[in-house]
Amino acid sequence: MNDRPVDARPVSTPAEVTSTTVSGRDGFARWTQMVGDAVMPVSTASEHADRFRGEATSLDLSRIEVSAFSFSPMSARRSAAQIRHTDPEQYFLLLVHGSPIALEQGRSSALLTAGDMALFDSSHPLACEFLDQGRMSRLTLVRLPRCSLPLSPNRVDSLLGTALPARTGSGALLTSYLAGLRESMEHGDTGELRRLGGIGFDISVAFLASRLDIQNALPAESRRRVLLARIDAFIDHHLPDPELGPRTIAAHHHISVRLLHTLFQERSESVGSLIRRLRLERSRSDLANPVLRHRKVGETAVRWGFRHPADFSRAFSRAYGMSPSDYRRLTAIGPAEVLAPAVMRCVRGSADALGSLPGPGIP
Repeated sequence: MNDRPVDARPVSTPAEVTSTTVSGRDGFARWTQMVGDAVMPVSTASEHADRFRGEATSLDLSRIEVSAFSFSPMSARRSAAQIRHTDPEQYFLLLVHGSPIALEQGRSSALLTAGDMALFDSSHPLACEFLDQGRMSRLTLVRLPRCSLPLSPNRVDSLLGTALPARTGSGALLTSYLAGLRESMEHGDTGELRRLGGIGFDISVAFLASRLDIQNALPAESRRRVLLARIDAFIDHHLPDPELGPRTIAAHHHISVRLLHTLFQERSESVGSLIRRLRLERSRSDLANPVLRHRKVGETAVRWGFRHPADFSRAFSRAYGMSPSDYRRLTAIGPAEVLAPAVMRCVRGSADALGSLPGPGIP
C-alpha cells in the first residue's frame, strides 16, 4: 500500500493534448505524481500497487481542461493539510464510464455508476474510492477554474459530492459533448477539437446553472452558444428523420424559424445546408464500410433521411463527383493509399461542392 502526498505542477499549454501511460512496479508512484500534476495533490492507496496500470489523456482548452482516465482500482483522499499547502481553486465535473465510484465531500456522499456525473473541488477535503469490480476504472474530468464561473461559489458549493442527473436536458448535452471530445482525442482530430473546445465552458456552466435553477444568471452570449450546441445535438440525433428541418428544429427549441436562421447567420452554411452535408457524410461513411456492404444504396439513403434514392444519388454526385455506387466500388478496391488522387479527393469530400449545394428542400 502506498500513501503519499504530492505537489502540483502547471497544466499543459492551451489546446495541447498530453498523454500518460504507466504500468509495472513503479507505475503506481508515477500515477500518484501525475494525478497531483493533472488534477490536485492527493494521497493514494491501491491493492494493485505492484501491478498498477493507468492511462490518461488531457486536453487543455484554455477555459477548461478535459481529461480521460483509465486505471486500476484505487482510493484517493485530500486532507485539510494538503489544501492549506496547495489549492489550485478548481471545480471538477466527473463523468463515470467504468466501475462504480464512491465520492464524499463536505456533508454529501454519492455512489456513482456508469453514466452518472458529480461535482467536486480542490478546496474541501475529499474521499474517493474507485471500487474493484475486476475491471479498470474509467472516467472523464472537466476542470473549471473557480474564479471563471459566472455563478456564486456558495451556490455551486451546494452541489459538491452529490450525484447530478446526466441523462436528460443539459446533462445529456454535456455528456454528448464529452463523448465527442473523447472520440476526437482518441483519433487526433485537431479540427474537431478546436470546434468543440469553443463551447465546452459554456455547456459546463449551463449544466451547473440548470441544477441550481439559475439559468438566467448566465451571460446572454453564453446562453446563445449553448442554444446552438443544443440545436447541433438535436440535428445530429435526428438526421434519419426525413421531417427534420428548420420548422421542426425551431418548434423543439421553442424559438421562431426566423430566430433559428438568425442564429446560423454567423456560420458558413444555412440550417438546410448543414443537414444535407451531415446526411451525405454519414451516407458516404456507410457506403465505405465493408460491414454494411450488403445494404443497398437506396437503403442507405433512406437510413439517413433522404426521401427518394434518386434525390440522394444526384446530391451525392454533385458533392463528391461520382455516384454512390461508383464510390462504393472504388473504396472496396483496397486501402486509401492505393486509390488514385481523384478518388482520394472524393473520399475526403469537396468543401466547395458541398457549399454550393442548395438546402435539403425540406420545410
